[in-house]
Amino acid sequence: MDLTKSSRENIEYMLNEIITKLRMVNIGAIKSDSLDEERYEELQEIYELVMKKNSFSPNEMQALAEELGQLRRA
Repeated sequence: MDLTKSSRENIEYMLNEIITKLRMVNIGAIKSDSLDEERYEELQEIYELVMKKNSFSPNEMQALAEELGQLRRA
C-alpha cells in the first residue's frame, strides 16, 4: 500500500490503524468518510507518529484524539 498518495482507501486504512493502536473506544466520532482529503498529509503525520510509539500517556491520547477531530470536514 502506497500511503504517499491521497485516497479514500489510504485514509480509511491509516485511521483504522490509529484507532486500533490507540485502542480508542469512541470511534464513532471519527469516521474515514468525514475526514477532509485536503488534510491528508496531517493524517499521515499522525499515523507515522502513532506507529513509531509503543505506548501513549493519557494526555498524548487526548491530544491525538483532538488532532484527529480537527481533520474532520466542517
